Amino acid sequence: MRKYIAELIGTFVLTAFGCGTAVAANSIFLSMNAAIPVAFTTLLIAFAFGLSVVAMAYSIGNISGCHINPAVSVGMLAAGRMSVKDCVGYVVAQCIGALTAALFLWMIFGSRDSLGQNGYGEASTLGLGAGSILILEIVMTFVFVLVVLAVTDRTEFTSAAGLVIGLTLTLIHIFGIPFDGTSVNPARSFGPAIVVGGDALAQLPVFIIAPLIGGVLAALVYRLLFTEAGNPAEEPDTDAEDVRGDDSEVEPDEADAAADGEDVAEEEEREER
Repeated sequence: MRKYIAELIGTFVLTAFGCGTAVAANSIFLSMNAAIPVAFTTLLIAFAFGLSVVAMAYSIGNISGCHINPAVSVGMLAAGRMSVKDCVGYVVAQCIGALTAALFLWMIFGSRDSLGQNGYGEASTLGLGAGSILILEIVMTFVFVLVVLAVTDRTEFTSAAGLVIGLTLTLIHIFGIPFDGTSVNPARSFGPAIVVGGDALAQLPVFIIAPLIGGVLAALVYRLLFTEAGNPAEEPDTDAEDVRGDDSEVEPDEADAAADGEDVAEEEEREER
């Protein structure tokens, strides 16, 4: 149960601070009747998401592993590093955490028109359609989950894993925010879309399906590239052959019979004498 509570808290923090920064940054410029500088707000939002992961990784990481993302949990399951029971528990906790965060932001900002939800078409700054966003989210999630699987695979990377994962998420948001606000996390998309409703809810399936596909693909590539390298095939046991030498081909029963025959022959020879 502690693991699930940790995942709920971690996803709440990620969604509240990441999406909250997006809403706050845009609201500041709108209140000043100024054009929203996409490049500037992109950096603010990207670092908010990335630093949230870093903060949670070093606080709840030793409890749950700090997945705080269904795509990561499904990737762990597909990679054989997580049970089905834990995966389901993690995903449910993550969605509850994200939904709670969205309700929290609604209460703070006093409006649910914009809560950092993802979108395509008219909701996309660059106007990309559903097909392009689907591919984009698959690729971005693939990269992110592959990094997570790789850096948590080796014990020597443990101390730096949270920082590497957080910076990777920052990089992905810097790239993806102008396209669709960047999801790579079904829970992070689920919470705001449920509260906002309308088009955000109608477009939600893309931001659930694409990250999950990306997570599974990352797991398959991880198993191909890392599992065999980390667990090399066992070398044949040659020590026994070395000890046996040339007599290794003699069956035990035949060897015993031969020894008994030699003893009988020696005894008969002594009797003849």
